[in-house]
Amino acid sequence: MNAVSIFNDVIGPVMRGPSSSHCAAALRIGRLARDLMDGEIEEVLVEFDREGSLPLTHESQGSDMGLFGGLLGWEADDERLPHSAQALADAGVRIRIETVDVGDPHPNTYRLTLRNAREQHTLIAISTGGGMMEVISVDGVPMKMDGGYHETLIWQPQGPVARFAADEVNVHDAGALQIIQVKAADFVSTAGLRTTAVKRLAPVLPVPSRKDLRVPFTSCAEMLAHDGARNTPLWKLAAEYEMARGNFTEREVIDKMIGIVRILRRSIATGIAGTTYEDRVLGHQSGRFKELLEAGRLLDGGALNRIVLYVTALMEVKSSMGVIVAAPTAGACAALPGAVIGMAEAMGRSEEDMAKAMLASGLIGVFIATRWTFAAEVGGCQAEGGSAAAMAAGALVTMAGGTLKQAVAASSLAFQSMLGLICDPIANRVEAPCLGKNVMAASNAVSCANMALADFDPLIPFDEVVDAAKNVSAMMPREHRCTSLGGLAITPASLAIERRLGERRAKSCGSGCVTCH
Repeated sequence: MNAVSIFNDVIGPVMRGPSSSHCAAALRIGRLARDLMDGEIEEVLVEFDREGSLPLTHESQGSDMGLFGGLLGWEADDERLPHSAQALADAGVRIRIETVDVGDPHPNTYRLTLRNAREQHTLIAISTGGGMMEVISVDGVPMKMDGGYHETLIWQPQGPVARFAADEVNVHDAGALQIIQVKAADFVSTAGLRTTAVKRLAPVLPVPSRKDLRVPFTSCAEMLAHDGARNTPLWKLAAEYEMARGNFTEREVIDKMIGIVRILRRSIATGIAGTTYEDRVLGHQSGRFKELLEAGRLLDGGALNRIVLYVTALMEVKSSMGVIVAAPTAGACAALPGAVIGMAEAMGRSEEDMAKAMLASGLIGVFIATRWTFAAEVGGCQAEGGSAAAMAAGALVTMAGGTLKQAVAASSLAFQSMLGLICDPIANRVEAPCLGKNVMAASNAVSCANMALADFDPLIPFDEVVDAAKNVSAMMPREHRCTSLGGLAITPASLAIERRLGERRAKSCGSGCVTCH
């Protein structure tokens, strides 16, 4: 797989839904599955391993919504996504969802069997966190694809393989046949080849993959060694990294992030103005917070109060199926942008300053994603909220004009204080205690940024903190990793809320709803 991209893996995707590892990744899996069937699908069997995270969370956390949208060929921010189940039924596609005992090693594993009148194919894929995914098998044949290439799959009898102008060609044994997997910047021609089937799977990532890709560094230690004594601002090193990863100019990198900042600012305004959605735990709270803040009736938190307001607004937009940016995930979508945009506005900074701070955060996220994960199903909320806090702390120091060393120190300090954080969504919705954890992550980032600016010593290098979090996750019980089987998720109050929401949903659900029948 290609090196992590800030815009693929860390700050993005632009999406709707409560969870990026459920909604956005499932949608991307569905898009590839649709291409595998040439867009003609009559029946889909979806199987989830009993010991994984999905049997209990696929409906309430948006896996169904995302997968169905992908099977329909939609984008991750399509306004129709909340109604994708009905749309799929209206399109005549029959869906069956089953729980199986297959021992899948990854908790977010999707097993799809797709049929139409002419053919049947299977696809197995995993959601790896933050909207990223990886196909690991097609028709029972192990193969890898992450959605960054145009993938041409060619079924043909065993024998010599033609030469292709491509970045990569892999030959997979499929018994009497072989599957030629061609990764390229565009689909390759199969004219003149003796084939039994050809499938073309379009890329689903915004920054494409390419051959012989090289990035200047992949860890924090490598970045510091690369920079030496130059003390380059963290945002500029982030731009250098993404220029190499995506073949961009520095101006293109900055402008892409300014576009994301503008999406986030619109979402914040939408949240404060008020959102509604039937199937959610918390109502509109940011408006009241704004009223009390403007009336001077809250405790004096300085810029932190604006940050709390923005974090709350973004979380409310997420829970109402509005447009958000997974930064680095949907469950932790508010801490980083709320902290950066709130603090930047309090300081009178421009959108370009915000974008540069977000770029700085993106590079910290690259170091996390390269050696670990953003998926709560793998690492608990320390992988989501902890990563967001570390990223935001580095961003805030950068925006304050701190040194590279101080920015990295802030990230280390912030991540250290989030180790061991579990993922236990109340009523199986990614709203609470997620809101509080996003606020905590943003507050933590502000505190650690100031500590680092005052040259507090983090003691532990950032890469070692990430490794420590990874080790903690390996010892964390499955029940505490986004399965709705532990913590606050199983309190009597949480279960009562879940029952109430389930009853309300059943009453309002139409007779054609795929997920209820």
